[in-house]
Amino acid sequence: MDTMLSKLFSDFFNSEKTGGYILMACAVVAVAFANSPWAESYLHLWHTPLPGGSLEFWINDGLMAVFFLLVGLEIERELYIGELRSMRNAVTPLLAALGGMVVPASVYFFINAGLPSQSGFGIPMATDIAFALGILSLAKNVPVSLKIFLTALAIIDDLGAILVIAFIYGEGFSWYWFAGAAGIFGAMLLLNRLKVHNLLPYLIGGAALWYALHHAGIHATIAGVLTAFALPFGDGGEKSPSYVLQHHLHLPVALGIMPLFALANAGLTLSPTWTDDLVAPIGMGILAGLLLGKPAGVLLGVWLSKLLKKKGDVEDETLSWRQYTGAGILAGIGFTMSIFITLLAMDAPEDIIAAKTAIFAASLIAAIIGFLFVHKK
Repeated sequence: MDTMLSKLFSDFFNSEKTGGYILMACAVVAVAFANSPWAESYLHLWHTPLPGGSLEFWINDGLMAVFFLLVGLEIERELYIGELRSMRNAVTPLLAALGGMVVPASVYFFINAGLPSQSGFGIPMATDIAFALGILSLAKNVPVSLKIFLTALAIIDDLGAILVIAFIYGEGFSWYWFAGAAGIFGAMLLLNRLKVHNLLPYLIGGAALWYALHHAGIHATIAGVLTAFALPFGDGGEKSPSYVLQHHLHLPVALGIMPLFALANAGLTLSPTWTDDLVAPIGMGILAGLLLGKPAGVLLGVWLSKLLKKKGDVEDETLSWRQYTGAGILAGIGFTMSIFITLLAMDAPEDIIAAKTAIFAASLIAAIIGFLFVHKK
């Protein structure tokens, strides 16, 4: 089991690391095209009409559901046989992640309270796993425990963001379609109880769940997470449906879906007054939330976890406060998830541009400073 778990974590870390590099490259390409003579054609490409919606819709609402399916499978693995399988192991990354969600959201809300932009409080909450692990992989002599801590922290962060997306950023709620979605999810759970291990019924059910949630007014990408939780996990072995699907999704998500999302959404048109966006309430809220609130919240959570440790507990304390700080700063790389929430929270084009500008700036600064904290010569 330990060998299998190590292999799966290694596969996950390596795919996220590679995906992080490609994600960075795609972000650069997107910005370059958005500020080139071909900008109009490039941005118009993503609005190409397709059956059921535009190309951008199918990327953001369709393919991203597959991304959230993988996130759900990773959460499930962590809960059953990973770092979060026991409360003693889970308490530090759990409290660190909670602090890393609540504090940045509070910082943003405080700066934007009373303004239309206050709805964007979820933007600085989540961590871009691929980007953060990609930067971490560049550092030398990084202990495995730090990789595991940052991975668990980022996964819990994303779970929090998923809940925010589901309950805060949905539109036009319909009880009729919600009841249908609940029925579909219930049927999938029944298949699990009946020990049906064939993936096909779950994937068909997941597609139907996506359709029902889309019409229910709940962001349809949540169907990916629910489908992951409905899949049989068993002992987590290599024949487990959960393991099989997670193993096959790693590379397509890391090397295909996430780069495509970046190309479609990271195209930031820089105006001569782009620095004004950074000092506007939206920009200040995101910068302060990701660069100050995130590490402060993570360190607060780590400190609280140490207070909760029982006297006499024998713990393997392998990480220093400097390393925890570095992880907290790297968690401030919001990028993909922050952009995703921006598109749900903001309507005005100028607000979206301001938010993207701040997300880019904060993620770049967090990447550089975080790297310097965790890197050992």
